[in-house]
Amino acid sequence: MAKNKSRSKIVKELDSAFSKFIRNRDSDGELCTCSTCGVQKPIKQMQAGHFMSRSKYSTRWDEENVHAQCAGCNMWKQGRQYEMSIYIDQKYYDGKADELLRKSNGIEKFSDVELIEKTKHYKELLK
Repeated sequence: MAKNKSRSKIVKELDSAFSKFIRNRDSDGELCTCSTCGVQKPIKQMQAGHFMSRSKYSTRWDEENVHAQCAGCNMWKQGRQYEMSIYIDQKYYDGKADELLRKSNGIEKFSDVELIEKTKHYKELLK
């Protein structure tokens, strides 16, 4: 399976499954609430907003790093990182945002097989 797909395609499929999982996790089944501004919208109109950038593979698919956000906050307001850090500390515990920051600066390499397994995992959770 991994030999037939490019690395970028494998990552894109994982990103898609992970994003759907996050938006469903953060919804009531129909509506999602933005983690930074509180607006409620249908799941398909929301995005999976990353506290630490998607460019950091060590936290890219970390469920505690990613939460539902409206497009306004996620794209046009650069993720409202400060507000997201407050949300994360309130949702989990004080200091969690700092932990994610430190984790994001680490190097984590995933094999294609590991990424495919993660994709399967998130697709299974969506069933």
